[in-house]
Amino acid sequence: MKAIVECVPNFSEGRDPGKVNRIADAIRSVADAHVLDIHMDPDHHRSVITFVGDQQSVLEAAVLAVGEAARQIDLNRHQGEHPRIGAADVVPFVPVQGVSLAACVAIARAAGEQIYQRFQIPVYFYEEAALRPDRRNLASIRRGGYERLRQEVLSDPSRRPDVGEPRLHPTAGATVVGARRFLIAFNIQLDSTDLEVARTIARAVRASSGGLPAVKAMGVLLRSRGGVGGAGQAQVSMNLTDFEQTSLPQAFQAVEREAARLGVSILSSEIVGLVPAKAMQGFAPESLRLVDFGTEKIFENRLAAVLPDWQKSP
Repeated sequence: MKAIVECVPNFSEGRDPGKVNRIADAIRSVADAHVLDIHMDPDHHRSVITFVGDQQSVLEAAVLAVGEAARQIDLNRHQGEHPRIGAADVVPFVPVQGVSLAACVAIARAAGEQIYQRFQIPVYFYEEAALRPDRRNLASIRRGGYERLRQEVLSDPSRRPDVGEPRLHPTAGATVVGARRFLIAFNIQLDSTDLEVARTIARAVRASSGGLPAVKAMGVLLRSRGGVGGAGQAQVSMNLTDFEQTSLPQAFQAVEREAARLGVSILSSEIVGLVPAKAMQGFAPESLRLVDFGTEKIFENRLAAVLPDWQKSP
């Protein structure tokens, strides 16, 4: 079967399409690298670009994307709802077909070395590519964000990067590179302007607080969706790191229960990026109040659009 690796880098820019498109063009400049989806969010001030390729093309495209992000984004002028430590904040490699997770770890390690050699952006490794147990979890690396890390990295040996000198790039920060399985980014919008309500629900449903397995969650306030008066809209932003342990309906129902307990209802939900077809089986998208969802959001459909013969032997 044809070797296919997915890469889903997250960039600290969600408001300027020109900058994001220039990053996407850097990916497209590599032969056999195919951009499947671009998602931008002005409140999180973050974009997610999904692309695929073979081992070599996906590695080179990811490195070039990080370099272009460094040219386009100055973290010292960046403010958004999403935690971040880098212009290219996180770069995960995901095995799709004909490639093992161990091979993706090797790609991640090679990409990290190249990112520092070419652009002097220090790198941390996470998930399966982590060199230290305490860095498997992305949140532990991003603790305190860019502003805190750029100070602590100078004096605290435990905060030093895995690749590069113990200091951050002056405008691009650091990049976290890793290897993992498919992840579903799932956001639920509440009929509330209360950030604390969203945070309370997030604490109840996330695995680290004793909630649902394989679920990460945080509460944020979407100020651009506040309507007249700019009160904002509360959102529970989740990552389902294993949708076979906790499905989309299970995550939705858990948030719905906690919201009802607090006297709040759900307005809508959204999937950031793409979702595997298997994760959408057994329920109707309308049951999750999904917005802007169609067959083009299914990963396999987008893959077939750029690689029609992707499941055939070479």
